[in-house]
Amino acid sequence: MPDATTHDVALADIEAAARLLRGQVRVTPMLASRTAATMVARRTGIRLGTGGAAGRAVAAVDDGQPRLFVKAEHLQVTGSFKPRGAINRVATLTPDERRRGVIAVSAGNHAMAVALAAARAGVAATVVMHAAASPTKAAAAAGYGAEVVLYGAHVGETFERMHELEAERGLTFLHPFDDPLVIAGQGTVGLEIADQLPEVDVVVVGIGGGGLISGIASALKRRRQAVRIYGVEPEHSNAVTLGLAAGRPVSIQPVSMADGLGAPFAGEWTIAIVQRFVEQIVLVDEPTIAAGMVFALERMKQLLEPAGAAALGAVLSGAIPLHEGETVCVVASGGNVDLARLPAMLAVAAPPP
Repeated sequence: MPDATTHDVALADIEAAARLLRGQVRVTPMLASRTAATMVARRTGIRLGTGGAAGRAVAAVDDGQPRLFVKAEHLQVTGSFKPRGAINRVATLTPDERRRGVIAVSAGNHAMAVALAAARAGVAATVVMHAAASPTKAAAAAGYGAEVVLYGAHVGETFERMHELEAERGLTFLHPFDDPLVIAGQGTVGLEIADQLPEVDVVVVGIGGGGLISGIASALKRRRQAVRIYGVEPEHSNAVTLGLAAGRPVSIQPVSMADGLGAPFAGEWTIAIVQRFVEQIVLVDEPTIAAGMVFALERMKQLLEPAGAAALGAVLSGAIPLHEGETVCVVASGGNVDLARLPAMLAVAAPPP
């Protein structure tokens, strides 16, 4: 069981989540890009590895050329990694909690995941999103059966409204990131990376509140101790960086096109796990995030939302410390984009090297 005194999510907890999730979520593919590796070499002078036998199995053509590998969580059910944690958490609800229903707060991806998990379990769900949230994500959450409440000029106000409804209705709050069962569910991404790319040297993950990177790190560092894990935060949405510096959660008002990385604070669990297992957090600007989106669209034919492209943009920009011949995996965490906003997002992209 997770240890609340040390904020430790054990490998056994993540493996238990994987057994629970079998057949309920997809084992997402590992994509490979030779062009991405070429861009990294052009920017940094570092030639990436081929991924060995596992990498050659992933690549469409076995030509022995360096490749960057992308864990395609944007192809997960609901379009992001979030159902892994939500389904794992909903499975632990007591009969009374199931009867009363659940509530979540989200920029969108967690809302969709909770709506899906609750609907499958026959539990009523309310999701609270800020007033300017993506209409596409709000509509998707409603489509999965949740009551969607739009409130607040920023996510801090949205959290306040969520807690008011939680108390008024007697609902159970499903935290988007600072919950050991949610973290364990997200950690199943790490187990899949270890299986698909066992010789991986570096894993790069976008960070909002830190649930995904905490889960991945908790799994991978126990499967492959030498792996280095880097987090990527938008420069003006840096709750985990500030939380690490302060040694406690720090409230912020996040500002970034990457709304999926816009947590108003990091959590006690995620700060502790990131501090224990993550090598470094790199801050990136909006053009770097958008450049990751452009590359994914143009060269990989994949549509990533800004939150899902931040890690890719960071690697392509040369911001992640890499060494010659390393096997690198980038986690593409989500692909839920409001198409009406897409041209404006792509327009700010930094030029390729």
